[in-house]
Amino acid sequence: MSRKIAGFLIALGAFMVFEWVNLGFNLQDGHETSFYVVHGILIAVNIILAIVLVAIGWRGLRNRRGDAG
Repeated sequence: MSRKIAGFLIALGAFMVFEWVNLGFNLQDGHETSFYVVHGILIAVNIILAIVLVAIGWRGLRNRRGDAG
């Protein structure tokens, strides 16, 4: 994996965490419980996906450094 792709995956994962956590804090009161359950699940799944992307990108950077040296 190239450094650009690994860096992109790390940046994308960081952006996803920021975006979904921000959405979670910005949910307003007044909705039914099902609304919060669905959005809570969406937030959790997307944060897990972001962590996976960061882990893949980090591994790509580490393996790339090992190949160069």
